[in-house]
Amino acid sequence: MERTTYIDNVDVDEARSRYLDRLKISGKRDMVPTSEALGRVTFEAVYALVSSPGYNAAAMDGIAVESKKTVGAIESRPMTLIEGEDFIYINTGNPIKEPYDSVIMIEEVLEKGNGRVEILQPSYPYQHVRQIGEDIVATEMILPSRHKIRPMDLGALLSGGIAQVPVYAKPRVGIIPTGSEIVEEISQVREGTIIDSNSYVFKGLVESLGGIGNRYSPMEDDYEKLKRLILLAVDENDVVLINAGSSAGTKDYTVNLIRELGEVVVHGVAMKPGKPTILGVINEKPVIGIPGYPVSAFMVFDIFAKPVILKYLGDRGEIYETVKATISRRLVSSLKNKEVIRVSLGQVGDRLIATPLSGGAGVSMSLVKADGLGIIPRNVEGYEAGDQIEVELLKPLSQIRDTLVSIGSHDLVMDIIGDMMKLSSSHVGSMGGIMSLRRNECHLAPIHLLDMDTGEYNISYIKKYFPGRKMVLIKGIQRLQGFIVKKGNPKKIEGTDDLVREDVVFANRQRGAGTRVLLDYRLQLSGIQPGDIRGYQRELSTHMAVASAVLTGSADTGLGVLSAANAMGLDFVPLADEDYDFLIDGESLEMDLVIEFIRIIKSEEFKNRITEMGGYGFNRTGEIIWID
Repeated sequence: MERTTYIDNVDVDEARSRYLDRLKISGKRDMVPTSEALGRVTFEAVYALVSSPGYNAAAMDGIAVESKKTVGAIESRPMTLIEGEDFIYINTGNPIKEPYDSVIMIEEVLEKGNGRVEILQPSYPYQHVRQIGEDIVATEMILPSRHKIRPMDLGALLSGGIAQVPVYAKPRVGIIPTGSEIVEEISQVREGTIIDSNSYVFKGLVESLGGIGNRYSPMEDDYEKLKRLILLAVDENDVVLINAGSSAGTKDYTVNLIRELGEVVVHGVAMKPGKPTILGVINEKPVIGIPGYPVSAFMVFDIFAKPVILKYLGDRGEIYETVKATISRRLVSSLKNKEVIRVSLGQVGDRLIATPLSGGAGVSMSLVKADGLGIIPRNVEGYEAGDQIEVELLKPLSQIRDTLVSIGSHDLVMDIIGDMMKLSSSHVGSMGGIMSLRRNECHLAPIHLLDMDTGEYNISYIKKYFPGRKMVLIKGIQRLQGFIVKKGNPKKIEGTDDLVREDVVFANRQRGAGTRVLLDYRLQLSGIQPGDIRGYQRELSTHMAVASAVLTGSADTGLGVLSAANAMGLDFVPLADEDYDFLIDGESLEMDLVIEFIRIIKSEEFKNRITEMGGYGFNRTGEIIWID
C-alpha cells in the first residue's frame, strides 16, 4: 500500500460547514408512543384530535349555581340558596351541566345546615369554570415540526388525544475500531496491545444524543478486510465512524479506502489535537475518520460527528440559559411566595420582550407555547410594564432571537405560518396587537378591524394609533366570517336577529377582537342591544374555542371563520367578508424575518394549505401598503 503523505489544514468551522453542506441528510419518519416520545424531535406538525377539557369543568371546589339566580346578593343582605334547587356541591374537575353555569368557591360560602347556604356576592356566568377547549381545541396545532419534545409537551399531547407521535427516526451509527494493536478484552492485553475503549465512548456518546450505537469488533490493519467491513457498515448504518488509521502512516488506510469507495471532503483540520480528521461520504452516507488518541477522538466526535447525528435527529442541540427581559405588562404578585409565570419572548430591536401568557394552572398548552418562565421572587409585589424580569429559558436563546414575534388577532393561518417559519404568535385580539406594536413589543400585529363609519378595514385604526409614524400594512387574506352552528342548523339561525331568541345561546369573542367589533357593528345596524343576547358576556379567545363550544352544546352559535367550522365538522351561515392583514413598523420591512414572512404568505405551499381549510381568498396577499 502506497503511503499517504498529504494532509490539509482546513479551518475547523469551514471544514464543518463544508461537510454539512455536502451531506444530504433529511432524516427518516418514525412513529412512537407518546409515553416514549420524551427528547424526540417531531417530524411534522402535530394537531389535537380532541379538545381539553372536553366539557365545561369546575376550576374550584365549591357550589355550582345559576348565575342569574345570584343577582342581588350583597354582604349586608346575604342570599340563601337551597341544595338541589339553587345549587349543588362540586369539586375541581367535575362537569358543569345545565342549568348551572357558574361556581362559587367553597371559601366564599356560609353553610347554614339543612342543605342551606348563604352567599355574600353574586356570581357571574362561567365564574371559576374551565370552558370546553380552554386548554386545547381539537385541530389546534400542539407542536410544530422539528420541535424537541419536553416533559410538559407530553401532557399536552396526551390531553389532545395523541397516542403516537411522528418523530425523526434514531440514526444507526456504525463504530469501527481499527489497528492490529487493538484488543477487545482485558485478558488479551499484552505488551504492544491496547484495550479498545474509544468505541465504547463513541457508543455512549451516540446513545446520549438519541442515536443507536452499533459497535463492531476491532479490525486489524488489513486493507481488504477493512474495506469489506466499511462496505458492510455503510450498508447497515446511517453514519459510520472509523477510529484510528486517519493519519499518514504506512498502515493508516482509512483515507485511501474512503477515497476509493466514495469521496473525501476534508482530510486534515486546523485543530490540535485532531488534525488528521477525515470527513468523507460513501454511498451518500457520512463516513468520518477519527484519530485514535482519546482526547483527539472525543474532540473530533463533538465537533464533527455530533452535528451530523443531530441533523438525522432533527435536533439543533442548543443549550438553554437564564436571561433578563423587559416585561410587557404589569404583573401583580403576593409577597408570600416565589411565583413563576409563563411568558413568550421575542427580540424586538435591542430588547428581549417577555409577554405573560394567559391560562391557569391546568392549562398545559400555555406551558408548551411558553418560551420561558418568568420569576417573581418572594417578598416582591410584582413588576410594572417596562421593568426587567429574570426568565428561565425553555427554548434556545438563538431560536428566540431568530423568531418573528406576532401579537394580535387569531386565525388558523397563524398555525400554518408557524409551521413554515420560526413564529411566536400570541392571540390577544386586533386592538391588543395594535397596542403591543405601539409599545414596540412585537414585530407584527395581525388585525381585522372594521371602521363602523366607513366600512373600511384597518386603515383608520392605524392612522389613529400611529400618528406621524410610518407604518406598513402587509395585505393578508380575505376570509369569510359568519355564524358557526351545529350540523344541520337545528335552531335555524339565519342572522343577527336570531341571536335575541330565548332558545339561542351565543358564544362571544373577547373585547378588542376584530370579530367582536364586527358583531357589535352588525348589532348596531340591526338595533339590537347586547344585553338581549344570552351568552353575550361569555368571552372566548379564539375561533376554534367558539367552534368547540358549539360542537359540544354549550352554545348554539357564535361568530367565527369558515375554516374553524370546517375543522370541527360544523355548519356555517355566512355574514361578511373581511380583510385579515398584518401590520408592521415601516423600519421592519427590511428585516430578514419579515422578508421571509412575506415570501411564505405569497408562496403556493401556503396558499394550498390554507385553501384546504376553506373560506379564504388571496387577491392581494403580500401587497405592501405604506401608511403615514
